[in-house]
Formats: sequence, structure tokens, C-alpha cells
Amino acid sequence: MAVTFTLKHVCRQSGARLGVLHTPRGDYETPLFMPVGTQATVKTLDKDEVMRVSEGLILGNTYHLWLQPGEAVVAKHGGLHRFMNHPGALLTDSGGYQVFSLSAMRTITEEGVSFRHHKSGAPLFLSPEKSIAIQHALGADIMMSFDECPPFDADRRYHEASLERTLRWAERGKVAHARCDQALFGIVQGGPYADLRKRGLEKLMAIGFDGIAIGGLSVGESKQDMYQVLSELAPHLPIDQPHYLMGVGTPDDLLESVIRGMDMFDCVNPTRMARHGAAYTTNGRISIKSQRYAEALAPLDADCSCPVCQTYTRSYLRHLFKAQETLGARLISMHNLFFLKTLMADIRAAIADDRLLDFKSQFFERFYDN
Repeated sequence: MAVTFTLKHVCRQSGARLGVLHTPRGDYETPLFMPVGTQATVKTLDKDEVMRVSEGLILGNTYHLWLQPGEAVVAKHGGLHRFMNHPGALLTDSGGYQVFSLSAMRTITEEGVSFRHHKSGAPLFLSPEKSIAIQHALGADIMMSFDECPPFDADRRYHEASLERTLRWAERGKVAHARCDQALFGIVQGGPYADLRKRGLEKLMAIGFDGIAIGGLSVGESKQDMYQVLSELAPHLPIDQPHYLMGVGTPDDLLESVIRGMDMFDCVNPTRMARHGAAYTTNGRISIKSQRYAEALAPLDADCSCPVCQTYTRSYLRHLFKAQETLGARLISMHNLFFLKTLMADIRAAIADDRLLDFKSQFFERFYDN
């Protein structure tokens, strides 16, 4: 198997899992957060910066790389690792989320999805087999099964029909998967319905995947709805495989989801908010563009050991944004990713010491009550 998982410890206080994800390009302790490199780049950062502020496992986007530069170009480089010169492991999503979130005009059939390019309007078609073929050419260490991501608030009849089709697509994708050096994860859908989620999970486990991803969450539903789905699904997840919650990355969601059995996360949030001047600190989220920081000589976060906090003042960072210098977005992106890397390391330490609920209370008190 290309990717395996070792469960090392279960927190006696919270039930959260401490594990190791074994990949062809190294081992990664879990729970972990993966920065998003949509276009074969974590926005504004070079490869050395990415490795410094993350664990080194990052995500690329199948849909966008298919459209630009095209999977054939990436394959000519020897795969995505060489194309972007990334030394760590890579995960590619299936393209399914983008098909359903970016294209307003689409037709879903048993064969796949016909839709329009989100910019040019050109006709496109994506099927389970096509998604796998693109991901084969990209060559990431972990691939995702092609799925439909329906609106969370769609009615039960739609969710049920969508789930069954997604499971048939999962079977077809598994048959099309022909590279033993790439892992393939199945994606659990089913919206808010616990019985549909459980049915989907059982079918994916019967088909046989290398890991289980939870899709269709963080798509506009309330946090409590998301936590409820995870709580209901957690007891049924396979113990010996990684559990990947897709598209989640705020500090509160990371902690609450780890407590509910999740091991892997990704989200564009830390770099997207950085481009607008928003930064995580141990005392909460701040906007560095605020007038209050015009003459602030303190670092962004006095408790942070990232290169940004060791080098620059809040006043200087604010100046960069007011002067519309791109360095500002780069530096805040570095800090935000390092903040989440540190948070996940602290979470792992708390799990190992059987004190994650205590850690959560302490973290929330400082982060949200200041």
C-alpha cells in the first residue's frame, strides 16, 4: 500500500486519536493540517517557506490543474512533486467540489457531469474515470474518489439519490485506479442524515479504500450541524485508517473535529484571510490594517516563534498593507500557517498526555475571550 496509518494513542479524556500517516515521502504525525496549494502553489509562498510553516503535506486541486496547465504538462515534469519542486507528500482532491461549486450550469448523469468552464464557459465533462486519470498524471501520493457534493440543506430524497450515485462512482473510480504508488481515499456524503452517512461509510469500507474522507461539510451549514454529523459518524469510522475532514481549518473547528475522531484537515482560510490582513494570534484573530497598530512596536504575536514574529513589528506589517505591498500578504500567510502548525502540535501533545479537553478550554478562553 502506498499510504498506511498507525494509531499510536487514544486520549482517555476526549477520545481523540494520535497517529502516524506513512507515505512514500515521509511519515506525518496526526492530527495535522494541510495547507492548500490550489494551483500547485500555496499562495505567495515558495517551497522552502511552505516547508518551514507546515508539516510538508499539502493539497493540490485536480480541477484547476486539469484546466491550467493541464495534466499532460505536469506529467512531462515527472508529476506534481517535480512540477512544483515540493519535497513533501501531496494530496489531490477529485475535482468534484469545484464542479458543483463553480459551475452554475451542469448536467449530472450516471456517466458523470457535463458543465461549463467557470471562466470561459467552454463545455467540459468529468467522470470518475477521468478524475482518476487526471490524478494519475498529476502523481500525488493521495488521491480522492470523484463524488457529488450536494447542498447541505437539500432534501432527503436528493441526498439519498446523490449518495447512491456517488457510491457507484466510487466503485468505478476504484476499478480505474491502477497505480500502486498512489493511495485512494473514499468520500462519505449524505448531508445531515446520520443513516445515509453510515450507509455511505459502510459501502466505501466494503469497496476498500486507503482512507476515509468526510465531504459535504463546511459548505454553509452551522457549526453545530457539522459537529453533530461528525459525532454520529465517528463511532463507525475504521480504526486503522486515516480520517480526513475536507475543507475545515478554523481553530475551533480543528479542535472540535479532532475530539470527534478526525485526523487530517485542509482549508484555504489561513492564506485567504492573510491576503486581507487578518491574522491569528494566541489572543484571538486581529486585523493588522487597524489604525490601532499604526505605531505598535510589538510583534504580531509575542508567544509565536515564527520568522515573522521574530523579525517584524505590527506597525511594519500594517504599513505593508496600507502601502499595498505584496510582502504583507506573504508574511501574514507564513504566520497564519505556522500558527496552525503549532496548534496541531499542541493538540497532539495534549492527546498524548490525555488532557485534550483541558487544553481546549484553556485555548478557547484565551483565543475567544480577549
